[in-house]
Amino acid sequence: MKIVLRRALTCGIVIGSLIASAPLAVAQTDGTDCFDRTVAVTVSERRIDLAVPQELLRRSGFDRFSPRFERLLCAVRSKHAAELLVRTEGANLWRAAVDRVQGRGPAGGDLARADDRPLYWARLQLTKALRQWRPSFNLTAGTRTALINSLEAGSRGQDAVTFPPGRGLRKVLVSGFDPFQLDGDIRRSNPSGANALALDGVILRTPTGPAMIRTAMFPVLWSPFEAGTVERTFLSAMPELDMFATVSQGRVGRIDIERYNGRWHTGPDNDNENRASAIPIPSGIPTVTPQPEFVPTTLPYAKIVAAPSGRFPVFDNTSVTEIPAGTTTPVVSPTGPTPGSVARAGGGGSYLSNEIAYRTTLLRDALKLTTPGGHIHTPVLLFAPDNTTLVTDPTFEQNRTDIVAQIRKIIETALS
Repeated sequence: MKIVLRRALTCGIVIGSLIASAPLAVAQTDGTDCFDRTVAVTVSERRIDLAVPQELLRRSGFDRFSPRFERLLCAVRSKHAAELLVRTEGANLWRAAVDRVQGRGPAGGDLARADDRPLYWARLQLTKALRQWRPSFNLTAGTRTALINSLEAGSRGQDAVTFPPGRGLRKVLVSGFDPFQLDGDIRRSNPSGANALALDGVILRTPTGPAMIRTAMFPVLWSPFEAGTVERTFLSAMPELDMFATVSQGRVGRIDIERYNGRWHTGPDNDNENRASAIPIPSGIPTVTPQPEFVPTTLPYAKIVAAPSGRFPVFDNTSVTEIPAGTTTPVVSPTGPTPGSVARAGGGGSYLSNEIAYRTTLLRDALKLTTPGGHIHTPVLLFAPDNTTLVTDPTFEQNRTDIVAQIRKIIETALS
């Protein structure tokens, strides 16, 4: 952890020095003259100006990141300075979100600290700024994309999955997701994201010794998954992990430990892009050949289901959707895949939650590891039944508190 903090501080000092004292790298600017606001942005970024995102940013204090980032961007005069700035500001946003949820520093507003949504909307403001930035030097499309990807990785904790050296501390990696289905209700939160922010850097005291959790967030977008963002995040840490768990929001009123993850993805993502195809593994990523239709969890599901963990019932979900061998019609198999079948949905469905579970458990098998790992589906995070407009309410806050506490207890149980 000290290594990560030292790197972040060093990078911040470098950026400050560039902006303060390097006339060849930066220029004096009022921060408003280097953007082309007519440049097209993503569907996700277009939602930023709606009332709810603006309220969430204002009431959390996370509306402070975009003005600062835009001022600094307008001062940048070289590709190298841009890379340093993006790397630093991405890491700063991630650390600020983690610190806010974990109670460090001022809250910045009256929105509950545990809320995951400020990070999501603040990140989109920064990626939108990068997309519309008109620097004073030549910036190729490829370099702009690389800068956006760097900001995404840094502000999601994806490039900070490091553990202290030594054998005395067990190592756990847990992932979370952004809010999704925002065209249905722009207020939506994702308890798996709240869980990731609450657990990053936390050390659990278990009967078998202390365990450190590192977390990372992932977008509800097909393209980054197809480009390998999941495997790149997990790959370097996977051989030293004692456990990993991908977490997402699932069904109403229950928690599921998904037994099987399927090689098929469907549905619209947060940019309204659709898929209906087998999950592709990008070149250069270790994999299993031929690519299996289903990959099982290695989490201790029987132990997890049997142990009391909180108010929501926990299930070992063995159901999948498959096309049985010799047939052409998908059917539900409640007890798992049958020999020779073709996947159409894992236990967690065929959306990005199933996909992150498929990719990580397939990577585990490609590396020939026996690490316990798999997917946990949280309950849907619900508002009070009579709340159709407010961004939060006491029922919503209590539901999130209970879900996050129960997922933590499940992780502790799995480690015991």
